[in-house]
Amino acid sequence: MISRLNVLLFTLFLLASCAVPPDSPGFQPSENLPRYDQESFDQYVRETRAWIADNRAFISDDRDLEIQLNTPFELRPDKPAKRGILLVHGLGASPWYFIDIATAMANDGWLVRSILLPGHGTRPADLMLPDNDDWEKIIAHHAKLLAAEVDELWLGGFSTGGNLVTSHAFTDDNVDGLLLFSPGFYPDTHYLFLAPTISYLWDWLDIDDEDNIVTYQSFPARGASLYYHSVSTVQKNLKTSHFNKPVLMTMSQHDSVLDPNATLIAFQNRFPNQQSRFIWYGDPPQHLDDSRVTAFISHLPDQRISTFSHMNVLFAPENTYYGQAGSYLMLENGQDGLAPPDDTNALWFGAWGQSDAEKYHARLTWNPYFYDLLDGIREVTGD
Repeated sequence: MISRLNVLLFTLFLLASCAVPPDSPGFQPSENLPRYDQESFDQYVRETRAWIADNRAFISDDRDLEIQLNTPFELRPDKPAKRGILLVHGLGASPWYFIDIATAMANDGWLVRSILLPGHGTRPADLMLPDNDDWEKIIAHHAKLLAAEVDELWLGGFSTGGNLVTSHAFTDDNVDGLLLFSPGFYPDTHYLFLAPTISYLWDWLDIDDEDNIVTYQSFPARGASLYYHSVSTVQKNLKTSHFNKPVLMTMSQHDSVLDPNATLIAFQNRFPNQQSRFIWYGDPPQHLDDSRVTAFISHLPDQRISTFSHMNVLFAPENTYYGQAGSYLMLENGQDGLAPPDDTNALWFGAWGQSDAEKYHARLTWNPYFYDLLDGIREVTGD
């Protein structure tokens, strides 16, 4: 979702223009947001699922699948779990983003829960409804619920979700460690500070066809403002404090949204635990003397992969929607002047905006090193 944020904010700053939404349900907010403070996670899942069913602007014929992939979920291991992890998705995404990692961790004996940030799961216009407290309070509430059931509590987050769980971990002594996938600590834009002002002036930054059942394609200005708040909060924490417990962090060298080098520096300076690991997808960082950092080459021409994207780290190659042979192909990828080939076997894959005069790049949506990532998670968590 935030892969186009740099371009959108810059365009608005220069042109002072706004996107005009079509007259359709997806661009009209629901009457309210669902509750998230239920006494049990089961009740939270049931009530949220019902709310999604009542409020979603469906975009396919398979309504049950759309509801399922946007509903919070829990996976329990066969035996009673001593360890649990709460997973928080990114801006515009869904709880399902963690399905591959959650399945593997549950098989390893973890109690795994993936929540739905308010404003998600139904229609892009619902991102106009939540405020910063909603996102912070839902994490605090469900972290407390999970901590009551396990001896060891971990939090995990992707992108904006990484910011939110990191900020919470600085204030919650119950948290024993973090898994951070492309955490959005340092956006690669100088215009994000404009987001709160823009959200008061215009409703929409971007309008796109909604054809992706697990990710909003259109972008209300309110969403940028919420992301800005998450960045401001986590950066304040990182300037003044260290997180001394174990953390796994991943980052693509070619992330189109974030500043990868700033994130790597923060890991080295603010996450000192020797059990921690940083997984870097790209060329090995030069002049780096930190044995906790592991690099995986992201230019894989034998697989027609040029670079790794912001999002692909989370998904196994076998994923049925975003995987190597998945049902959804993200062709719209910020590449101008070249039409996608008729033969999908001629497609290349990379980060948003990846450009080549002779190769059309779709978005890379799966991780060729997914099982190495699982090994990294096991190493950091002590499995």
